[in-house]
Formats: sequence, C-alpha cells, structure tokens
Amino acid sequence: MASPINRQIVLASRPEGGPNLANFRLVEAAVPEPRDGEVLLRTIWLSLDPYMRGRMSAAKSYAKRVEVGEVMVGGTVSKVEASRHKDFVAGDIVLSYCGWQDYGVASGEALRKLDPARAPVSTALGVLGMPGMTAYTGLKTIGQPKAGETVVVAAATGPVGSLVGQIAKLEGCRAVGIAGGAEKCRFLVEDLGFDAAVDHRVGDFAHKVKEACPDGIDVYFENVGGAVWDAVFPLLNDFARVPVCGLVAHYNDTTLPPGPDKTPALMRAVLSKRLTLRGFIVRDFAAQAPAFERNVGEWLRQGKIKYREDVVDGLEKAPEAFIGLLKGRNFGKLLVRVAPQ
Repeated sequence: MASPINRQIVLASRPEGGPNLANFRLVEAAVPEPRDGEVLLRTIWLSLDPYMRGRMSAAKSYAKRVEVGEVMVGGTVSKVEASRHKDFVAGDIVLSYCGWQDYGVASGEALRKLDPARAPVSTALGVLGMPGMTAYTGLKTIGQPKAGETVVVAAATGPVGSLVGQIAKLEGCRAVGIAGGAEKCRFLVEDLGFDAAVDHRVGDFAHKVKEACPDGIDVYFENVGGAVWDAVFPLLNDFARVPVCGLVAHYNDTTLPPGPDKTPALMRAVLSKRLTLRGFIVRDFAAQAPAFERNVGEWLRQGKIKYREDVVDGLEKAPEAFIGLLKGRNFGKLLVRVAPQ
C-alpha cells in the first residue's frame, strides 16, 4: 500500500493589506516520523482564528511569525496515529497545535487528551478551548461585570463574543451584541438570549447603538475597533472597563487611518471618566484554566450557554475560509474538517 502523503498549506508570501489566495500554497510532503517522547498525529479539526493574520506579517508581535515557506500555524484536534510517548496510544483524540496540515508530530507534553463522551471534540477549539477561555478570562478579570450593568460586545456571533454576552447574562447584566447582518442579530437575541443586537452594516449604526444602550455602557469587550469603537466610545460610562481582545478592522491596515488625531479625546475620556482600557492575550490568564473549564463546562452541560460552529470541509478550503473570516463571513466558530473522526 502506498504511503500516505502529508498535505500542507504554507505561507507563500506576506500579504500587503488583506490576504489573498496567492499568499498560500498547498504542498505535499512525507508523513513525519515521531521520535522518543513524541506522537504522530492526524488532523481531524483545524481552527481558523483572526490572530493568524498577525502571524503572516513580518512586524514584531507578541508571538513568533510564520516564515515564508513554513506551515501556517493553528490549533487542531487530532487523532494519535502512532505513539512513542507512554501516556498516549493510537486512537487517542488530543488537542494539539499542528497547524494547516494533514499530519504532524508533537511532544507528548504539548498535548491534552480529549474525552469525546464529555463534549464534541470540536468544542476544544471553540467554546471549551482558546476562544472560550479568552471570553471567560477577559470578561471576568478585566471587565468585572456586575449585576445591572450594560455589557456590549463586538463580533458578537463569533466564538469569543457569543460567550462574552452569555456570561454577562449569567452575571445579571444587560447584554448588547454588535454583529453584521440581520440574521446574525436575530440569532443573538432569539437563540443566545442577548437583550439587544445592533447591525453594524446599517446606515444609522451609531444612533442604533445609542438606542440599544439608554443607560450607557459599563463594559465594552473590544474585538473589532474601527467604526464600532467610534460608536461605542462616546457611550462609555464613568469607570467603564474595556478588555481589548482584538482589532480585526485594522489587521489589514498598511497605513494609519485618515482623519484627525483622536488620541487627545481618548486620553481626556480615560482621565475624566476614569476608564480602564487593557489589552490582553489569553495566555496571560493561564492560571484560570481550571476555573474556566469547570464553570463553562458545567454551564454547557446544563444548557445555560449555547454555541454555533461554521464548518468547512477539506484542508484545501482553509485559505478561502480564512480570508472570509477576516471579512466577517463566518457565522459562529470557524472550523475546517480535515478528516473524519
């Protein structure tokens, strides 16, 4: 029988502005062999996330960039094909970081075994994984929501934003989501239980946000920036908290946006309103992982929170799906099903 081929999607060139298909290349390589302490993994699920745009850039950032010719990075759920580590056997399902490829080799210490009976294993890349922990830790640690407050979240139907709003409701807050399109806004209110949803594509967007937040905004979970921030900023109450998780509206910028310098107005508001704006990376709060897994896992089992997945079939579809993600085309946690479980 012929040996399997390892398909890989590598970074072909660095994007100027928004990524396009020419920035990626599908190549074939031999399936790697595990060494002592390692396991050979076959990718089942690949997570696509906005942070990957930063890895494509040569600019200095908080994490190592992908070099041209290297496999694109990404979280994965994988099946152990062969093991040279005492804690894993063939057939185990694990959370891994093998990136955009069919097969990868990883140290056993870098893996976490998953129990398919506990929850669908794809959730380890979404509501019970990095995006879920981002929502939980950022909101609880920086946002510190209190009953009766108004919590607003951008990109609210994504895996981070959707959980932020649902946790805010569990904390007794009024949750307002911002999303693109009427269907997504209906989903927020009718399926996830948000109190209000605002479509950022409508012409009178800033006015609609103000209508949805008659008592101002106490916590704004920032995922987007751009026009959404412009609409939210004037509504921030005294002592409002702003966890800054992402700025997807600016990830493809090549120059500073036109217009007047808004920094003085921002700093004046920070001072006079005593605002807290804090950026964070989820690994900052790694010590909170047990609490996240316990609490969100229990809420999920009790039906107190819901999640939605947007599934694309085939590794070769990853570049197109990722480009769409940066344009807001996904509806829920974006996953690529690379192989059947």
